[in-house]
Amino acid sequence: MAKPKPEDAAEDAKKIVDEAKNFIEKAVADIGKTSATKQLILGTASGWITGFITMKIGKVAAVGLGGSVILLHIASQKGYIDINWDKINKKVDKISDKIEKETTGKSPDWFEKVLLFVKDNSYYSAGFTGGFFFGIASS
Repeated sequence: MAKPKPEDAAEDAKKIVDEAKNFIEKAVADIGKTSATKQLILGTASGWITGFITMKIGKVAAVGLGGSVILLHIASQKGYIDINWDKINKKVDKISDKIEKETTGKSPDWFEKVLLFVKDNSYYSAGFTGGFFFGIASS
């Protein structure tokens, strides 16, 4: 079996991303055309699923990150590894500054799209918000 070329993989990935984007755009456009009851039910269901998954992923990430930090600290205390904390802190500061610069430069466009969606689909948005908090509480 021949190994796929990187160009082919990139094209396949682009096609998949485009198809997913088109599907999401179509689904979002169709939500506004449904009745208020259906929008509320869809919003509540999708909000609950999102909140539930967010809490589950958050718990797993917290355990994984916390556990790795504890293991690194124990290994450092026992002398197995030597950590250059100054270098790590400088790198973290640079990365956080870069992330902040990127997010503040791009956030207004994204935020405006979200506000427009919320205004156009108020029933769905209200249901999603309630469902999201219900999902967080039920996990």
